[in-house]
Formats: sequence, C-alpha cells, structure tokens
Amino acid sequence: MSKLIINILFYLLILISNLNAKENIMILKLKDGDVKIELFTEQAPEHVKRIKKLADDGLYDGVVFHRVIEDFMAQTGDVKFGNSKSETYDLRRAGMGGSDLPNLNSEFSNLPHERGTLSMARSSDPNSANSQFFICFKPAPFLDRQYTVFGKVIDGMEHVDKIKKGDSQKNGSVENPDKIISFRSK
Repeated sequence: MSKLIINILFYLLILISNLNAKENIMILKLKDGDVKIELFTEQAPEHVKRIKKLADDGLYDGVVFHRVIEDFMAQTGDVKFGNSKSETYDLRRAGMGGSDLPNLNSEFSNLPHERGTLSMARSSDPNSANSQFFICFKPAPFLDRQYTVFGKVIDGMEHVDKIKKGDSQKNGSVENPDKIISFRSK
C-alpha cells in the first residue's frame, strides 16, 4: 500500500510541475511566426504579473516595436502611444507612455542580458518600469543588474531577428514599424 501512495504522490508532483511550467510560458505572435517565452516568476514576480495582466487583457495587441537597434535590442510595449489600434496612437510619442497602472519597483537579479532575454525598459529612475520591455538580439552585459530581467525566448528567436530595424542615426526609431500581433499566456 505504501508503494501505491508513493507512486500517486510522484505522479501528482509531476502533474503540478507541468501545470506550473505552462503558467510561466507566453506566446508572442509576430508577422514571421510565434515566439515562445519563459517567464522568471521567482526572480521578477511583480514584473511577470504585470506583463501577464497587460498581455492577457489584450493591451499589447497591435503595439509597435518603436525602437529597434541592430545587434542590440527590439523595444516595444508602450500601450498608450504605441498601440496602433488605439485612439492615442502616435508613433512620434511611442516610447514615452505606459499603462494606467502604477510604475513597478525594480527587481534586479543576477540573470544576464543574453540573446533572447526579455527585460523591462525604464527611465533613469530604477523604479519606473511600467509596460515597455525589450528583447536582446545579442548579449548586453552592461545592462546586467540595472534592468529587470523577467523572461527569455525559448523558441522562435529567428522571428525576433526579423523585426524591422530602426535608423541608427535616430537611436533606433523605426518608420512603419512591425507590431505585436498578440501576446498571451499559454
């Protein structure tokens, strides 16, 4: 009988582990395909909650990649001025807005900014992250422990690589930018 109980407990642990893993996965739909993202809930719990809420509420759908710098990163997430489906859309102001939710306190960690890392954008105030984030094309160790890393691309980085790049003379600003088709928890 005790062997049966041990087996049942073992299978329950596997089931719970698989359910938790699915809660920490999001799908970012881009024009060239789906990008699977793992979220780091232990390292950045409040940032992960924020991203999931905004995404699952559909607020990222139609948001442009307003700043994309070759060999560095692609920035998006301005749900106020960067949402091409919104009345407040203004490409000239994209990157200056956020959500109606309060800014987040930093959750810096030792997670490195490497290829595929998702990290929160912010102003010079470490506690000013709100809705904008960026995806690194290449390692950017100079950002480590200064920006909150909340996730990483685990599949589909080749689609991120195809995001339209911005003008290097204009800090990566993009004319006719690519946009997020949808962003949801799996």
